[in-house]
Amino acid sequence: MSEKIKAIIIDDMELARASLKADLSDYCPNVEVVGEADGVLSGAKLLKQITPDILFLDIEMEDGDGFDLIDILPDSLESIIFVTAKENFALKAFQYSAVDYLLKPVDPELLKKAVDKMHNRVKSTKGQYALLKQNMKEDAPLDKLALHTSDKIVVAPLTEIVRLEAMTNYTYFHFLDGSKLLITKTLKEYDNMLSDSGFVRVHQSHLINMQHVKAYVKSEGGYILMKNDQIVPVSVRKKSYVVNLLG
Repeated sequence: MSEKIKAIIIDDMELARASLKADLSDYCPNVEVVGEADGVLSGAKLLKQITPDILFLDIEMEDGDGFDLIDILPDSLESIIFVTAKENFALKAFQYSAVDYLLKPVDPELLKKAVDKMHNRVKSTKGQYALLKQNMKEDAPLDKLALHTSDKIVVAPLTEIVRLEAMTNYTYFHFLDGSKLLITKTLKEYDNMLSDSGFVRVHQSHLINMQHVKAYVKSEGGYILMKNDQIVPVSVRKKSYVVNLLG
């Protein structure tokens, strides 16, 4: 027996929710609808209680639109299938990393394909989590992070992370190869998580991997030069602490 995929439907039309539930029951028996909501606010409350494998989301609702809901809860919504009567939001939906975009009335074949596409994504995600758990014993020091972007989970060794940079409520991860990822968590969360793993908060907006520090430059107010030649400012109250660490 295949593992059930937990789904939530958010649509302000009761008939539309009932129709989609019936289609899922008939054509996608591996999908179990575990919750329903009729708008943005009720949907946000539901998603704070239940994390589904997949979200079927309408766009235009009485108290806002589906994009408002994603903006409210960006961490919770990684597998979204939009189900709407409007054609003109498709581009925006995919910019929000939607798995698929279905028009009402829903074509059963397209619904099956969308669920299969989402199921493959979930299996890939679970495989990455399993890999991470396998390589990290409970009492072992942290050596990897699972970083959630809008469309995937990246398992990143700490040795490849040069620094982290705050962007309001988001965090940019800068890597040795010059790439970077935008993650929907605050720098403070990672500061707490990485404080025992060689990462130091040298500025309100910067957390660095001490393993990749090249030099502390005293001129121009003082700054850190990383091994990849990136420059990181040091706050006034952190200068003596940083100098002692490097001394």
